[in-house]
Amino acid sequence: MATIQFFRWSVSGIQLFVTCALLILCNSGMTSAGGIYSFVDENGRWHFSNVPADPRYGLTKQFRHISPYMAGNYTEFEKIISETATQYDLDPDLIRAIIQIESGWVPDARSPKGAIGLMQLMPQTSSNLAVSNPLDPRANIQGGTKYLSRLIQQFRGNLVLALAAYNAGPNKVERYKGIPPYPETRRYVRKVLKQWHKYRSD
Repeated sequence: MATIQFFRWSVSGIQLFVTCALLILCNSGMTSAGGIYSFVDENGRWHFSNVPADPRYGLTKQFRHISPYMAGNYTEFEKIISETATQYDLDPDLIRAIIQIESGWVPDARSPKGAIGLMQLMPQTSSNLAVSNPLDPRANIQGGTKYLSRLIQQFRGNLVLALAAYNAGPNKVERYKGIPPYPETRRYVRKVLKQWHKYRSD
């Protein structure tokens, strides 16, 4: 069986070629034995392979139903992020970091808990933010950025608490008077801050 591997594609450089190649692989006999595997390394780079030699690889289920937006509309995502970050006076790299950690830049991503889209809005949050279609990238990014801005204001400019609230909900942060003692939330805050630092350093 032929082995095809994709390495060192940065999130900021995802191209249509990658999507097309993956679609071809996913629909060919070359991947019938194991599918496409991927992981994001410590530098925020995606790695793809049909031979998971590294233990960090996991089966990339989303490519079975890959969104046509993922690669082709990346430039449009950047435009939306820039405009929305300016509107809410936030660092666009922070929004990029949240998108990376929340959805991996897949606009139709859905979490087991029901969060939807690039910044993974829960249905109730979407309703509160008047986001009628969370699968629309512009509406989703605008809604998620607006929500983050509100949380930063609510926690008096404390970004760490705002990020914890974005993950676990503001009521939990208020209840514990800090980051809730949930491993998922603590990992989430660390991951976003690390990814933000990476984007700012590039």
